Amino acid sequence: MKISIAQFKSELGAVDENFSTATRLIEGAQNSDVILLPELWSTGYYPTPVENFADIDGERTKNFLCAAAKKFSVNIIGGSVIVESSGKIFNRCHVVNRRGEISATYDKTHLFSFAQEDKVFGAGDKISIVELNGVRCGLAICYDLRFPEFIRKIALAGAEIIFIPAAWSLKRLTPRQILTKARAIENQIFVVFANSSGKSEIVNPRGEVIAESGRDEEILTAEINLNERAEVIAMMNLLADRNLNVD
Repeated sequence: MKISIAQFKSELGAVDENFSTATRLIEGAQNSDVILLPELWSTGYYPTPVENFADIDGERTKNFLCAAAKKFSVNIIGGSVIVESSGKIFNRCHVVNRRGEISATYDKTHLFSFAQEDKVFGAGDKISIVELNGVRCGLAICYDLRFPEFIRKIALAGAEIIFIPAAWSLKRLTPRQILTKARAIENQIFVVFANSSGKSEIVNPRGEVIAESGRDEEILTAEINLNERAEVIAMMNLLADRNLNVD
């Protein structure tokens, strides 16, 4: 599976400009199987008041992603955008398949209280697994990465790859690089992390970084071989070996 990360730092509040940038990067990565965008790519992280920048029911975002996915016959994991739905504001990811159809949505579950996300966004309450090109893919957003029990739940649901759009400050780069490796190793999955601030990466189930970006706008592309994951599990099946019979 050929995966591309469309890494770019959005202009805060400049929605039309950010859509234009996303259009250009998606076109540049069109020969991939899956394209992943960063967190809150359409608005930047994050303009206030957020309700003034919310995409009502995600309609503009969905129409845009569906048209691009169908035009280039590519699966797009649409990072995340600010969405107003049923009177609440969510940090929401839309996934679109090659036919230009919405395949899944996911609302950020763990809200970053340090940035007061919990004051403005509603929290998601379910995991999301979507099959793309026959591969089971899990979704998380940025701060979700810090919660091992949440990522484990996604792995137990059968995810082979977890896609994580983010707007992670490079001031906290070291812990993030440790966390992506740890989540990959302990769950024996690929981790694909798209960061608007740069240093996006793709990590294999051994915790090895197979592709890493710089800090500027970039299309980061790598081939993922799912047989590699099968080989790792055949040698040491961590999920099967779990022993929960403890007090």
